[in-house]
Amino acid sequence: MKKNILFILGAALLMQACSGKLDLTPVSSLSNDSYWKTPDQFDAFVTGVHSAFRNNTSNFQALGEMRSDIFGTETPLGPSFTGEASQGAERMWLQTMDLDNPGVSNFGSFYFNINQLNLLINKASSSNILTAANKNYYLGEAYGMRAFYYFQLLRSWGNVIIQTTPSTSVDIGNLAKAASSADDVMKLIKADIDSSANNFSADYTFRNQKGFWSKAATLMLKADVYLWTSYRGGGAGDATIAKSALTDIQSNVPALGLVDNFSDVFSSTNKGNKEIIFAIRYKLNEATMGFVASSFVPQSGLIANFYDSLSNRQFDVTTDNWGGLLRAPVRVATFRQYNDKDTRKWATIQPAYTKSGAQYTITGAFVKKYAGEQNAGSRAYTNDFPVYRYADLLLMLAEAKNILGEDFSAEINAVRKRAFGANYSTAVAWPNQAVDANAKEAILQERLLEFIFEGKRWYDLRRMGDNYVYEHTSLQAAEAYKLLWPIDRNSLTNNRSLVQNQGYAQY
Repeated sequence: MKKNILFILGAALLMQACSGKLDLTPVSSLSNDSYWKTPDQFDAFVTGVHSAFRNNTSNFQALGEMRSDIFGTETPLGPSFTGEASQGAERMWLQTMDLDNPGVSNFGSFYFNINQLNLLINKASSSNILTAANKNYYLGEAYGMRAFYYFQLLRSWGNVIIQTTPSTSVDIGNLAKAASSADDVMKLIKADIDSSANNFSADYTFRNQKGFWSKAATLMLKADVYLWTSYRGGGAGDATIAKSALTDIQSNVPALGLVDNFSDVFSSTNKGNKEIIFAIRYKLNEATMGFVASSFVPQSGLIANFYDSLSNRQFDVTTDNWGGLLRAPVRVATFRQYNDKDTRKWATIQPAYTKSGAQYTITGAFVKKYAGEQNAGSRAYTNDFPVYRYADLLLMLAEAKNILGEDFSAEINAVRKRAFGANYSTAVAWPNQAVDANAKEAILQERLLEFIFEGKRWYDLRRMGDNYVYEHTSLQAAEAYKLLWPIDRNSLTNNRSLVQNQGYAQY
């Protein structure tokens, strides 16, 4: 069967049946009994779980960076420079969420796909119609993606419900249960990572142009997780595990590397390039990054009132047809952290200026990293969303080496060399920038400049330690409980066994 037909079959199975608590949507027993009869049906379901994963991109991005120091209006509650109101988005970067304004509700809607992954694990494990290679690959994907979801949940809400068996009946009242401890959630994450890696075994191949989960993605997640725990009691032992996972990828997937030009990593015509390890796939006439237009780029008619100083021109609605709503502009202070000779500055953020005579004055900025493509006079946001890429491997490896007291200059300088291109010099190389006096701050800053709008900054600060959150964001130690997100009222209503995170108003 053709791939698009398989996609429809997988999506249809994933979306059927009524919704339930925590979005743990059951698969009807009728559909479940009549499915899983052919390899094509398994293949369709795997396509479907990746489609459902794509539906979570907006929440991955929100949880990973909206509370950090990237976004914000120039006044605490005022509109963006174009006059478009933030409409509640400001609660995240101002750290004022509560159970009625949670920023992200229903645990990111992650439990829907967790349930589907549980079902895939259950069915693939007992299947006798799959080739050994496909069976193991599917299980590697399912365990890896489930671990990724639970890592998102743990870093955001701490104690969360563990559900590892699929719901295959309309009676899911038994899923209204108490959350497990963060320690138990972390044990599940690490166990799932091991299960994923063991099932992949020596299979390092990529599928769907790196748009499907792979062993390399699992190893990146493993490094991510063990770096997190290395700062929370795991120390050098966990940092060594993280380093080993990263060097495993380098040894066994030698085709990976940095793309020469930073902007080419994200091009809608350069998908699955050598830098990508795992990316969420978007495609014209299939799915576009709607969350970009809904919050992160301005209306075409409003941006036309401003200027691009680099090009010495006024924006116009034909060329600059962003067609969005700027609820979350980039802070001018964020834009100014870049060196003017750093190519990432101009590929990542679009500044906007007013002009008086020959004098330009910056008034605001917005995300430019995902410029999409032009389609019949409109802009379609068809860039892929990178989850893991080679620059991330290098900077996580630098972080692991720093914890272990090893030299990480090769890794951080490879990233800086690509960023500065022909302007690279000893002045910008490690350890010659002012920020390099503090290795952790240097790695944090490099990750900020490299990964804006890839859902990493808040997690990076949280990983390094609470003091980094307080130093770089509006959250202060006096409200340390806000390091975790509030549980929304609807989730607490639907599951009375849940308890609101400490510090927030109880329901």
